[in-house]
Amino acid sequence: MATRAALRSAWLTLALLSGLNFLNYLDRYVLSAVVTPLEHDLHLGDSGAGWIASAFMLGYFVTAPIFGYLGDRYARKWLMLTGVIVWSLATAATALAQNFGELFAIRMVVGVGEACFVTMGPSWISDLFAGVKRNTAITLFYVAIPVGSAIGFTIGGFFAQTGDWRAAFWWVGVPGVILALSLLFLREPPRGEADGLTGQVVPPRLREVLQLLGQRRYILLVGGYAAQTFSIGAFGYWGPTFLHRLHGMSLGSAGTLFGILLAGTGLVATLSGGFIANLLRKRSESGYVWLMAVSMILAVPVCVVAVLAPGTGLTLTALGLSMFLLFLPTGPITTEMFEIVPAHLRASAVALCTFFIHLLGDFGSPAVVGHVSEQWHSLRVGTMTLPFVLAVGAVLWVALLANPAKERA
Repeated sequence: MATRAALRSAWLTLALLSGLNFLNYLDRYVLSAVVTPLEHDLHLGDSGAGWIASAFMLGYFVTAPIFGYLGDRYARKWLMLTGVIVWSLATAATALAQNFGELFAIRMVVGVGEACFVTMGPSWISDLFAGVKRNTAITLFYVAIPVGSAIGFTIGGFFAQTGDWRAAFWWVGVPGVILALSLLFLREPPRGEADGLTGQVVPPRLREVLQLLGQRRYILLVGGYAAQTFSIGAFGYWGPTFLHRLHGMSLGSAGTLFGILLAGTGLVATLSGGFIANLLRKRSESGYVWLMAVSMILAVPVCVVAVLAPGTGLTLTALGLSMFLLFLPTGPITTEMFEIVPAHLRASAVALCTFFIHLLGDFGSPAVVGHVSEQWHSLRVGTMTLPFVLAVGAVLWVALLANPAKERA
């Protein structure tokens, strides 16, 4: 009976953490759908608008290692509660920005709050579930990425169409403060509980955290993840604008359609990827990595078609398939990471990973695409940088497949 109650508690905790993760991505991506009216109102060009997205990432990835280290040493509940309230209030405050400097600073604060939550959430879940159930739980947690992002695009698209881009941030910021209070009612599990290591997991030393950077499998995993993040971040930011400029869609339709496409393909891909990865993992120790490598390889040519296709129908089809392939390994990436690193370093491993995938990934990718777009006077040329980066990621994950799994925790 106690076991059944504990299982119910674990799934309830997963549901609440996933709900917060949903708001995390909703808050993050509503900005992408209001780029055009925001640029006009604040007198920004494509390059300046791209750097606004990078401001969020600057606050996000710079503070992630700090929160990861704290998350392996102190109670995660209170740290995460603070993070959710900070990002939610800062999201609402985005509506008050009157110039580039104010908007840049506010979006940095949003990134700091979200970093606190994102670095600790997966490690909390890993202490509730073991084996393939862990991959299933983490996959469900990450389903919030496409769903939250899509609704953010939809809400932003609606307000972009009306011209009142500021109102979008009030609507998406306030609910986070309310849902954050749910954390007060959750039981935080001891570190290593799901692995039968309760009482054996000691706080990590800084030297142990830094030694993660010497683990070859960890570095290859993070490198490929950074390439994937570079492309997803740039596509997510410029996607609605791409459809508006190159395919003549209205701002509202572009944001809504892109959001629907993202939600549909991302939801199906994330769930399917978790299921397929579990089947592959039962057949091979490298099952998670096989899914990661194959999905990235296939994404490269499909991404090229999405960027270069002249017709709207083919563009949307290729764009949807690109999203599907990129979201397919979402859960297995983190599950594989937890199999590589020891239990007492899980939050730190996620945090270091977060730092590098955003430093090398979507911190600069919206600005890179925006800069190339301005230089060549073509957003199509700007987005052609993305499949080349994906090809690099494919090489790294193939190398991860070829590297013996000697470093598993």
